Formats: sequence, structure tokens, C-alpha cells
Amino acid sequence: MTGGTLLLAGTDLHEPIFRRTVVYLIEHNDGGSLGVVLNRRTRTPVETGLPDWTELCASDPVFRLGGPVRLESAICLGVLRDGVAAEDHPEFAPVAGRVVMVDIDADPQDLEPLLLGARIFVGYAGWTFGQLEGELERDDWMVYPGRDEDVLAPAGIDMWAAVLRRQSPPRSILATHPIDLQRN
Repeated sequence: MTGGTLLLAGTDLHEPIFRRTVVYLIEHNDGGSLGVVLNRRTRTPVETGLPDWTELCASDPVFRLGGPVRLESAICLGVLRDGVAAEDHPEFAPVAGRVVMVDIDADPQDLEPLLLGARIFVGYAGWTFGQLEGELERDDWMVYPGRDEDVLAPAGIDMWAAVLRRQSPPRSILATHPIDLQRN
């Protein structure tokens, strides 16, 4: 697995914080794994904590709940515009494709011409060495390649189902799996 990989919660993963989540892996190495949950919005507007960042997060300007670890921290992911090289800008750390981690201490007005948009995540999802592999063996997660646009997915879509729909059968059929089997 590499940065940019998506982890979709397996249908039997019922832990509330991860149920039907889509985790975007930022890093996976011998030290462990780091990612953010893409499909958990908070109700807190970016404007309340980081008002200068509101324009870069304009398509959905609320903080995202990146995961249960270190909720006092923030991670910013952005998608570069075509032709912008992350290596030319110290404010960016490449993740995958055009997705970059963005230095939240940078001036967002300077970054606006370089980015299609950004999302700010409070907290993150993290695994120690071998922990994620164990969860994968238990089928807690399904692994799929991510797309740059996943980071900026609009609010109001069922991202878990949307990612499954773009897979080949039989996995695509899981997109219709009910959230609550008791109501099926």
C-alpha cells in the first residue's frame, strides 16, 4: 500500500467511528500507517478556527473528522492544479498524484493559485507497525486505489458506496449493502 490508497470499512466493521468510512492513506511504512477519514464532516466551520483558510475550503468549508487520534491536531490535504509541481513549493509534501499535505502555517492566499481546493482534518487515523495488516487479515478494510478528486468529494454523497460503485463486480454490488441490516 502507498499514499493515496483508500481503505473502506468492511461491512462487518461496526465500530461507530469507522463504520462505512473511507480512509485516505497518507503514509504507510515500517513505522505504521497514517490516514484521514474523508467522509466524516463536523459541523464546525473552518471560519471559526482558521478563517483565512475558508476560501481554499470553499466547496465545503467545515472541518472534517480525520480520525480518533490526536483530535487537537489538524492535517490539511490539497489537490494541486495542473502543471503545479509540489517539489517547487516547500509548503507542500507530496502524497499521491496531485494530492499534497499542506503546511497549515503557510499563507492560504499564496497557495490559492496553486490548489484546486483543500480540506482540513481534525485528528487522524493511525496504526502502529503491523496493526493495519492484522485488520486487513480480519477483513475489517477493503483496499482500493484512490483518486485525486476523492480528497475534495462534495458533501451529501455516500462516499463509501460511490467508491464501491466504481469497482468491478462483485465488489461493486456491495455499494447497495444496507447501513443497518435490521432494516433490510
